[in-house]
Amino acid sequence: MTSRTLYLFGSAAPPVFDVAGVIESAQAQGWDVCLGLTPTAARWLGGSLSGLAALTGHPVRSEYKLPGEPDVWPAADVIAMAPATFNTVNAWALGLTDRFVVGVVAEAIGRGVPLVAMPCVNTAYARHPAFERSIGELRLAGVNVLHDSTGSVPQEPGQDSPAVFPWHLLLSAVDETAG
Repeated sequence: MTSRTLYLFGSAAPPVFDVAGVIESAQAQGWDVCLGLTPTAARWLGGSLSGLAALTGHPVRSEYKLPGEPDVWPAADVIAMAPATFNTVNAWALGLTDRFVVGVVAEAIGRGVPLVAMPCVNTAYARHPAFERSIGELRLAGVNVLHDSTGSVPQEPGQDSPAVFPWHLLLSAVDETAG
């Protein structure tokens, strides 16, 4: 059986600490997972990066490769950005690609790669007018954004609880989006 390739990209929000379990769940569903992280998320998971690379069988990436370097990952069949922070969502919608994972998902829109995003923001960020505009822009671009009634629900500031982040909804959407 040929496996499908999932790029799982995460930002620095508390649910990123659960990424190993998400990778294992995706692998159980037949996905070959490549993990990409924002630089801050990579710093948060610093002690686990070699274990995560062993789990996926691919290097964990948080930086662009140098010109002329070969790609180290297979091509993606679908890309999931979760948890996607306020900064990541807004940068992606604006096309600000100074971070590797944002650059890949921004380019993926133009390449027609199926995309799923699940934000992880508190209620204060969710009420900021730029956030809703960015969610709308991403949806207009064809990104399946799981937010509020369709995915993650913002919590009050300071109430971060990784346990309530609905990773199962993300993986279901990945399967549906990939067809």
